Amino acid sequence: MELLLVRHGRPERREDTSDPHLASEGHEQARKVADWLSAEHIDAVWSSPMRRAFQTAEPFAGLAGHEIRQHEGVVEFDRSSGVYIPTEELKRENYAAWQAMAQGGHGVDMGEFQATVVAAIEDIIAAHPGQKVAIFCHGGVINVWAAHVLGIPPKVFFEADYTSINRFMAARSGQRAVVSLNERAHLRV
Repeated sequence: MELLLVRHGRPERREDTSDPHLASEGHEQARKVADWLSAEHIDAVWSSPMRRAFQTAEPFAGLAGHEIRQHEGVVEFDRSSGVYIPTEELKRENYAAWQAMAQGGHGVDMGEFQATVVAAIEDIIAAHPGQKVAIFCHGGVINVWAAHVLGIPPKVFFEADYTSINRFMAARSGQRAVVSLNERAHLRV
C-alpha cells in the first residue's frame, strides 16, 4: 500500500495552547495541498486530532468525499507543552531551544514517541491493505516514522515543510520504504 504523510499547514503562534488553529497562510497551504492531492486516487484520510492537522485535512477530505478518521497515535510530541511557536520562528528567536527540540529536548523520550507513532501507523496500514492512504499529521511524526523506515535513531533529522507530502510504501511482508520526503511543488502553484 502507499502511505502519504502530510504535515499540517502553518498554525497560529500561541502562548496559551499547544493546539492552535491554522493561521490564514496555513488555510491557504491546506487548500493548495488539497487541490494537488485531488488528482490522485486516495482511499482513506486519517488525521491527528490536533486542530492544525485536522484543519489541514478538511479541504482535501471535502474535495475527495472522505470522512476524516482520527488517531491519537499521530499527535505531535509537543502536545502537552502548553505553547506553540512555529518552528521557523523558534529557530530564528531561540536557536538553542530549537536545537534541543530537534534532538528530543523538552523532556521528550524520542524512542517512546517513535514507538507510539510506529504502532499507530502500523494500525492504519493494517486497516488498508493494498490501498492509498493520506495521514495529516506533524513534522515530528513524519521524522520518527521516516527514521524508523530508514533504520536510524529517532530524531528530527529534516525539516518537513508545512503541507509537505512524504510518501512511503508498505508491503504486506512488513517491508517499509521511503518513496519521497518533503514534496512541496503544490506550494509553488
